[in-house]
This record gives sequence, structure tokens and C-alpha cells, in this order.
Amino acid sequence: VAHTNLKVPFGTKYLDAALCSPASVKDVHTAVILTHGAGGDMNFKHLVSLAHGLASDGCLCLRFTCKALNLGYRVKAYRAVWDYLKSLQKFTIKHIFIGGRSMGSRAAATLARQLSDESEDAVQGVICLSFPLHPPAQTHAHQQRSEDLRGLPERMPVLFVSGTEDNMCDRVLLDAMVKEMKAQVEVFWLKGGSHGLTVKGRSDDSVLDEVNLQVIAWMNKQQA
Repeated sequence: VAHTNLKVPFGTKYLDAALCSPASVKDVHTAVILTHGAGGDMNFKHLVSLAHGLASDGCLCLRFTCKALNLGYRVKAYRAVWDYLKSLQKFTIKHIFIGGRSMGSRAAATLARQLSDESEDAVQGVICLSFPLHPPAQTHAHQQRSEDLRGLPERMPVLFVSGTEDNMCDRVLLDAMVKEMKAQVEVFWLKGGSHGLTVKGRSDDSVLDEVNLQVIAWMNKQQA
């Protein structure tokens, strides 16, 4: 797996980004963009681990950092990264999946909705790791936070990976929201997983491997 640090132009600024690519780039047609939650950056170990897993499976993975806590601003940054990825000349990218962790998955869902209004094949699917359906103990916020997900079109595949003990994603509420979505949804519940996808009594590596396998298997199914 090759690893390159990049600066992605965003208005008058630049976003820190990192590209993981397979050893052979000539057969790469699928790319994934990932970003972090509130208070993190692109080097959060789940994102690094998933990026390497994806690259080992033959996908490009572009991670980026945008620390703003304003969702609208983060969506604009995400769009700049999406534009940048499409402009990379040395790859023939046919499919782009977008995703992220926690607040980053909210930004991905919002961008997916915007892009799907503009074109049918802009986004191949959305990956939501620990989607923050509501703040801790404030389950009433779930309608507002899931609005963009419910607005995604029928042809859009969406994967949720959430821990059963996530205090920002009540399981009953997420299952109910998924029923309201038009998109093609799969949910993987990590048994005992927290919002940070850690599980008491399990090593981080074993949890990361399990999550990565789920994401990669789901992506391969979308392209079969």
C-alpha cells in the first residue's frame, strides 16, 4: 500500500489529506473518501486502519482533516475534496463512496444528498461509522439529524456501523429511522461497541479488523 500526504485546495486555504493507494494503480476504479468526527482528525486510528484495508483490497482511499464544528462548513470542505479526487489524472475512478466517522458521517450524508440531486451517479454509496443520531441523552434530536439520510434516493446504498452501546445512537431509534429511509440500507451492530467503536474485553485491532471486513464486503456487494 502506497501512502501520500496531500494538500487539497479549499477556497483560500488548504485541507490536510492523505491518499492510500494499492500497489498497482492501473486497475483502480473505486475510491472512498473518509473524514473524522468532532474533535479528531484524519489520523484517527479507525480511519487509518480502514484506509489501509481498502487499499489492500484494491481501492483508493482519501482521508482529510477539517476541524470546523459547523456542519455546513464541513460539507463544503467535503465537496472540495470530492472535486479534488475527481481531478486526479493518474486514476480512472468510476465509483466514489463517501463516508466518515460520527460528525464526519453526517457531513457525508448531507453531501450525498446534495450530489444525488445534481447527478445520478455522483456517489456510489455512503458509509456511516458511528452516525451521531442524537447528542448523549438527547434522543429528541434524532429527526433533525437524520433528515438528509431520509432524503437520500432509492438507488443510494448506505451502510451504518454502530456499537450497541453507543450513547449517541439509540438502537431502537436508528432501526425506526432506517425503516423511513428510501435508500438501500444495511446496518452492522458491533456487539458491546461504544461511540468510539471500542468493546470492553476486546483488543482494538480485533474490532478494527471486524469493522473493516464489514465495510469492504458491503462495498464489494454494491459493485458486484
